[in-house]
Amino acid sequence: MIQKATVIGSGVMGHGIAQVFALAGIPVHLYDLTKEKLTNALASINNNLDLYIKNELITPAEKEQALKQIQMTTDLEESLVNSKFVIEAIPEVLQLKWDLYRLLETICAQDVIIASNTSTIPLTKLIQHSTYPERFIIAHFLNPAPLVPLVEVIKHECTSKRVIDTTMSLLKIIGKTPILLKKEIQGFVVNRIQAALLREALALINNDIVDVEDMDKIIKDGPGFRWAFIGPIETIDYGGLDTWKRIFDNLFPDLDNRQSSPEFINKLVAQNKLGVKTGEGIYPYKETSIDNVLTKRDSNFLRLLKIKANKQLIEK
Repeated sequence: MIQKATVIGSGVMGHGIAQVFALAGIPVHLYDLTKEKLTNALASINNNLDLYIKNELITPAEKEQALKQIQMTTDLEESLVNSKFVIEAIPEVLQLKWDLYRLLETICAQDVIIASNTSTIPLTKLIQHSTYPERFIIAHFLNPAPLVPLVEVIKHECTSKRVIDTTMSLLKIIGKTPILLKKEIQGFVVNRIQAALLREALALINNDIVDVEDMDKIIKDGPGFRWAFIGPIETIDYGGLDTWKRIFDNLFPDLDNRQSSPEFINKLVAQNKLGVKTGEGIYPYKETSIDNVLTKRDSNFLRLLKIKANKQLIEK
């Protein structure tokens, strides 16, 4: 089994993935280009773990033990010593990833698994210049990485069975729900489902059928409430396939089928109103700190995690 892991890139996704390994008791090296980035990553991990303590998911002693599992470095070669599983969470720029993989393949032994946390780039493109493409795989964590259980795993026809089996096993050990896609597809599965729902939701807002706030309430207190414990496929089984067939037949021809972003999203992006990270997006965030917004979100996710964990214990 994997005795040590390396995470390359300490940003939002990278430090979260490192935290997951550390909480599972697996030593992890977290690499980035500057000490400042690593200092910020450690501060974020500290805050995250304090939130876990506040929600009674871990003890202060378990926090300290997790922190001891994380070693931070700006030396790439040092970060890779004795590591058998490397996952990169660097920016979604193909050339940057190719340059990194070229370096990794000159440093790492042939049996080291190299994974990408990409959410957009197909594995076919990632391995285009690889010497040993059979050891590459995608492990797409969802944001926030420590809290969302799902990890999409994408293989290529040349990915070895050992790499697939080891990756799936490791993700289960660190408490994730890994789903292996049967074959590669643009956008993977999660983003395709989210994009399909958002296309219709944004069209309904754009066509003045419903307000923004009410759309979020509709999803959170309607389908989202159900989907936390029964998925959409289970939902239509419960509702009756004959009923849902009539719904599909009546609605599918009338659903939005636009091929690009709605205009009001384009305008917001052009105005640099990008959401939480700029203080304003569809909603305004200038009256509260971003840290407070994220803490509230993560506290609710932690409460849901506890409920789902108890449900799994009952089912066992």
